[in-house]
Amino acid sequence: MHYAATVPTVRDRVVQRALVNVIEPILDHQFHERSFGFRHGRGAHDALRIVEQKLQEGYVYVVDADLKGYFDSIPKDRLLTLIKKHISDSRMLQLIKLFLDQSILEELREWTPIAGVPQGAVLSPVLSNLYLNPLDHEMAEHGFEMVRYADDFVVLCRSEFEAEVALQMITEWVEAAGLTLHPTKTKIVDSRSESFAFLGYSFRGDKIYPRRESLAKMKARIKELTPRKRSGSIESIAKELNRVLIGWFGYFRHCRWTIYKDLDAKTRSRLRRLLLKRHRKNPERLPRKQRWPNAYFAKAGLYSLREAHFRFDQSVSGNY
Repeated sequence: MHYAATVPTVRDRVVQRALVNVIEPILDHQFHERSFGFRHGRGAHDALRIVEQKLQEGYVYVVDADLKGYFDSIPKDRLLTLIKKHISDSRMLQLIKLFLDQSILEELREWTPIAGVPQGAVLSPVLSNLYLNPLDHEMAEHGFEMVRYADDFVVLCRSEFEAEVALQMITEWVEAAGLTLHPTKTKIVDSRSESFAFLGYSFRGDKIYPRRESLAKMKARIKELTPRKRSGSIESIAKELNRVLIGWFGYFRHCRWTIYKDLDAKTRSRLRRLLLKRHRKNPERLPRKQRWPNAYFAKAGLYSLREAHFRFDQSVSGNY
């Protein structure tokens, strides 16, 4: 099997999907309940719910671990040994080995990586989950509250000493597994006074925000959709904005309410700038907010993040 860069051919994707359909039910049965990434019936919000719950229960010291280049550094021989413990069919094993040994074409140079699984490939998520599965079980056996989504994981502890012990265990396991912890990104955080990031969210004390990068991308997207020279009716622009706003809220629906209030204000401000340019030839003395109040945009169908959060908060009492 050959890949142009790291993108699999249609044939390879079909073969890999068939492999996943066979081996995933076998391997998934072995996975720990605190592993949430790339698993049926589980998702990021399930992991986030556990994190928030443990923080509220007093697990305020957090081991924020970061595996350096995880997908590219998984030792293939050790991974195959682990697979053989659960899969005995020789044909399946041969196909998996061919997948791991595939060559890569990059800038007209073909080479075969000695480690790692190709990111973006259909088979990679289940195999990457399998390789970290022993860590999940080992941490749980020692009583640690670890939550993992793919290669992103945190351990929540009641004391700084407990967090130091957890970090030492992780460091030793990672080293023995042929992996590497990022030297500067891996740290122990007292969440009462410092923030830590997990799955796009930023946690600090009892406050939950989108990560700075996540929020910046959202603001950039709003700006991109509302240039001053944008054509079309406000209703059509609102409709396009709504697709972005609704999708963003679907994921970041557990943040502090001020985030939604500020983003609503930014969106309406951008639309007012657009309208002001259109009406520049016939200016009015009224301030922009009075000429185009919030109700004007609501009537045009613009989605309100603040109102969506209020409805969500009322309907589910903040549960994920």
